[in-house]
Amino acid sequence: MDQITKAIELFGQGYMCSQAVFAAFSEQFGITEKQALKIGGCFGGGMNKGEVCGACTGALMVLGMKYGQVDLNDQKSRAQEHAKAEKFLEEFKKCKSSYICRDILGCDISTEEGRAYALDNGLFGKLCPEMVKTAAEIVSEMLAENE
Repeated sequence: MDQITKAIELFGQGYMCSQAVFAAFSEQFGITEKQALKIGGCFGGGMNKGEVCGACTGALMVLGMKYGQVDLNDQKSRAQEHAKAEKFLEEFKKCKSSYICRDILGCDISTEEGRAYALDNGLFGKLCPEMVKTAAEIVSEMLAENE
């Protein structure tokens, strides 16, 4: 199963968008699926505040695993990680008009009213699977660019 399909499947099982995307790619970077699910757990729903879409956050974690800076003196890798994050977010925004959860859902899930609206209207089931798919597709393409 490819990572895109795996991300969609994990989200369909009930995992958060951030968990689904990060876990789908984690093992190729030496992190178990279980570890990735734990790490990604608090980032869904724009960190539960309607901020940056959790699917995007999961994808950014994947890019960090590949390109993240570990040596403080390595400014080239720092610049590269920033460029990769920027590119990802630009691509996602081009595809989905925004990478901000509240904009995508059309409501602010950080409020009781907004969360109730999202749940009552099935927004997480209608919109979020496509966000997971798009994030996984973009990050998959970006990882393949340097292969």
